[in-house]
Amino acid sequence: MHEELIAQAQAWLTEDPDPETRTELARLIDAEDHTELAARFSGTLQFGTAGLRGELGAGPMRMNRSVVIRAAAGLAAYLKKQGQAGGLVVIGYDARHKSHDFAQDTAAVMTGAGLRAAVLPRPLPTPVLAFAIRHLGAVAGVEVTASHNPPRDNGYKVYLGDGSQIVPPADIDIAAEIAAVPSLTTVRRPTEGWDTLDDSVLDAYLARTDAVLSEGSPRTARTVYTAMHGVGKDVLLAAFARAGFPAPVLVAEQADPDPEFPTVAFPNPEEPGAMDLAFATARACETAPDLIIANDPDADRCAVAVQDGTDWRMLRGDEVGALLAAHLVRRGATGTFAESIVSSSLLGRIAGKAGLPHVETLTGFKWIARAEGLRYGYEEALGYCVDPDGVRDKDGITAALLITELASQLKEEGRTLLDLLDDLAVEHGLHATDQLSVRVEDLSLIAAAMRRLREQPPTELAGLPITRTDDLTKGTAELPPTDGLRYTLDGARVIVRPSGTEPKLKCYLEVVVPVGSHEDLPAARAKATALLASIKRDLSTAAGI
Repeated sequence: MHEELIAQAQAWLTEDPDPETRTELARLIDAEDHTELAARFSGTLQFGTAGLRGELGAGPMRMNRSVVIRAAAGLAAYLKKQGQAGGLVVIGYDARHKSHDFAQDTAAVMTGAGLRAAVLPRPLPTPVLAFAIRHLGAVAGVEVTASHNPPRDNGYKVYLGDGSQIVPPADIDIAAEIAAVPSLTTVRRPTEGWDTLDDSVLDAYLARTDAVLSEGSPRTARTVYTAMHGVGKDVLLAAFARAGFPAPVLVAEQADPDPEFPTVAFPNPEEPGAMDLAFATARACETAPDLIIANDPDADRCAVAVQDGTDWRMLRGDEVGALLAAHLVRRGATGTFAESIVSSSLLGRIAGKAGLPHVETLTGFKWIARAEGLRYGYEEALGYCVDPDGVRDKDGITAALLITELASQLKEEGRTLLDLLDDLAVEHGLHATDQLSVRVEDLSLIAAAMRRLREQPPTELAGLPITRTDDLTKGTAELPPTDGLRYTLDGARVIVRPSGTEPKLKCYLEVVVPVGSHEDLPAARAKATALLASIKRDLSTAAGI
């Protein structure tokens, strides 16, 4: 067994084009570290609807140049079988470790396979890549990013020519082409022949950001901004300057790209503590800001925080999703409002009252972006698509512009984002959401929890009877199959699913409490908070987590 493992590792070593991972793997082989080698050679990093994502390092179970070259070769073979030989593939990348190398390798493989390749000029937000695909008429796009994952990770996200991320069966077909690559020695990788784009694509993206705002709208809201050590700062500042907003006050410690993400445990605005420096910066401002804006490291997500009483609090993704929807309705937007099934049902109420189509999709913008007639889409994980004709994906830059326009408009009326949230609660009922998220080292624990819930299904949560259970692996009339469970309760809803990008079990909770008037809001909030806590406790027990 050990001899076979060493032989596998040595065969990989002979093909590895990266001196760093070659040195790392040679050290493991010399040390006969069978445990670590087994972890790296127990299979291959699976290519799915999120593309690839994993920890950097040597071996087929890690993100490295060998894995990326194979992935690029598989994608090229798939595109050629689709009749797109000679088509353009545009490639973007973030500022993580190895991102530039992976982008260059992808360009070389595409060129060697007879496709045309163009690489963005420097690390830029993922929405710029999604925009560039449609703007340049590309047949596909690749973004090298691990979004908000830990520093040791990187990833590889694939888009097709419509500018949205791949969905089945494309992912399965690409994975089959990757598996069919016999050896890296068969993959042609010239050292030149692709284009490195200039700033004209970025300029075109920035020109497009102007279109998300209403002509002549107020632009007075003052912001504090953090790029969370990612690539968002320069593009967001340029977009805010073009729009005529006051220049955001930067969270200096997090403003510039740093692949080590030194000030945060996880570079995700949703994680506890990630926004602490932004809150401190806001408190230190001579003139109190109206809101805090945060992007995740590749700037496709947008977090918003507001002053609530004497301190700051981050709004939930569902709250921002509802605020943007209400703002667009007020501006007379038409078209479909779409959201993922794990997001708040409040969007359906807002769209319904406005007479607009509303659809729910599976989790992820790869599905939301495909809603017919899409005008606005969001998911609770801080993702918002406010300009689907320009970027058919979530975009943390244009979302930041639109929420700042709304804050400016409310400011002119002597009101705040929290006041509008109160109005929405009185109009549609208080929709309160929460999440039970369990990160694991051992993925089998997630499978065990899902199995337990299926074999011993709960009949009630927080004293509320479960009136309907949907096992989403069977699909529904509206949704393709996915691994998840949905419980409908009287005045509440719960969805349980494994995360598609992280080793987490995620449980999404929502309660809806009727509200008669603004005076009833404190009691409604107290009731909702107690219900959510009780549902969370009962669900944790039922799942054995």
